[in-house]
Amino acid sequence: MSQYAAPGSGRSAHGGDGGAPRPPYTSGHSRGWVTGGVVFAGVLLLLNGALSVLQGIAAIAKDDVYARVGTYIYEMNLTGWGIVHLVLGAFVLVTGYGLLKDMAWARFAGIVIASLSLIAQFLFLPYLPIWSVIMMAIDVFVIWALASRQEESARV
Repeated sequence: MSQYAAPGSGRSAHGGDGGAPRPPYTSGHSRGWVTGGVVFAGVLLLLNGALSVLQGIAAIAKDDVYARVGTYIYEMNLTGWGIVHLVLGAFVLVTGYGLLKDMAWARFAGIVIASLSLIAQFLFLPYLPIWSVIMMAIDVFVIWALASRQEESARV
């Protein structure tokens, strides 16, 4: 006999009597989505880091790669921005690798690094406006995915 009641037997099929266990497809649905979001966030961090490193190398190598769109209050020369993107990209790469390896430090570090990346992309808006907005959106998703994951002991 099954531990779940048939829909027409008087008991709710979704554990409506308060004590019956829920079927597996309803109890783990949102957890699986968030866990998948964390893995996706790790992949996005790896790609974000690689692209930031390349962006930094391009900014350091030639100052005429990026055209500036008007004046901006947070001005820094492109070599400075290149160094910022290169160093931040290296940290993002390491953190993304740590997330994919499910290391304990990587989740908190991922939130911090993605926040710093979001700020750096905001400050880089005059040089690559559309790209910076796209990268900011990715950083927001990474922060959400890492912040919404709950540990197994906290779900009880």
